[in-house]
Amino acid sequence: MKSITIKGSKRESVGKVATKALRNAGRVPCVVYGGDNPLHFSALELDFSKLVYTPNAHTVLITMENGTEINAILQDIQFHPVNDSILHIDFYQLFDNKEVSINVPVRIKGAAPGVLNSGGTLIMNKRKLKVKAIPANLPDEITVDISELELGDKIYTADLKNENYILLHSENMVVCQVKISRASILEEEEEGAEGAEGAEGTEGAEGAEGAKSTDSSQNPDKEGSDKKSSEN
Repeated sequence: MKSITIKGSKRESVGKVATKALRNAGRVPCVVYGGDNPLHFSALELDFSKLVYTPNAHTVLITMENGTEINAILQDIQFHPVNDSILHIDFYQLFDNKEVSINVPVRIKGAAPGVLNSGGTLIMNKRKLKVKAIPANLPDEITVDISELELGDKIYTADLKNENYILLHSENMVVCQVKISRASILEEEEEGAEGAEGAEGTEGAEGAEGAKSTDSSQNPDKEGSDKKSSEN
């Protein structure tokens, strides 16, 4: 998994006054958990843009002023309710032999025949999946091949099993599927309605002709009477 470097400065004080001063200076108070003791530090808010405001997943290399380096993953983040500025970030320290959990994006590969040939719509039920693995096996993304999906077909988490990591979802959870589009449904309904109207019109015309024929054949007396009247 790709890593982003964050330059941190150790926080000498963690009180409200010191925290407010950091935010006013454009810095974000942070904590790293998972080691022997929590590490409190701060970093420039701008340095987190590639980590926070992206759909991609990354690990973080935190480099401290004293030369200490810590590999970690983002665990939790708090935003200001009004201006969406970052208020606080929690990290979890990574160890080579210890499994961790992280959300990674789902990427689509190929084109579904059910969309190209049958007018279906590709529905993405999950755009991120949570995986568990040792740091070396954490994937940047999970690729889903849709090149064989016909109309009505689905891809489940069970179809995406991998030896390097565990998917922390039920095996019957749908990741993506090809469904008939609403436009196709409306088109079929309109065609069906037009067909029904045409059939009704044909039946009506045939019925009228049949009735006319029946009237002349079943009323010979009337025909004779009309003839006699004309002779007189």
